[in-house]
Amino acid sequence: MATNIFVNLPVRDLDATKAFFGALGFRFNPQFTDETAAAMVVDEGIYFMLLTHAKFKDFISLPLSDAKKETQALYAISRESRAEVDTVVDAALGAGGTEPRPAQELGFMYSRAFADLDGHIWEFVWMDPSFIQPQ
Repeated sequence: MATNIFVNLPVRDLDATKAFFGALGFRFNPQFTDETAAAMVVDEGIYFMLLTHAKFKDFISLPLSDAKKETQALYAISRESRAEVDTVVDAALGAGGTEPRPAQELGFMYSRAFADLDGHIWEFVWMDPSFIQPQ
């Protein structure tokens, strides 16, 4: 079996969050989606589990943090081009997200970020393939 990654995020309003990410072009796997959770497909084997606060609390023992007040993680996702980075971030802003920082231009890498409806920060990144050295 291939390795999959499931990143779990608490959300205040699951329907609004699904509409937000749907406006960005993401789809949801109905097999793992119900009234308490939505499996947002990022790529083959990569999912973000958007969980209601009540559902999320089933998996934790510490208090739930507020992403609008504290940053716990940044979720970075690559795109094929600078234009695709701009397209997804502009869509997020149009759907109600906010831009927490200006675009970063490093020559070999271009990135922009948005905060979703719950304050989670998503970074979309393009890297020049000729810059990446094989390991």
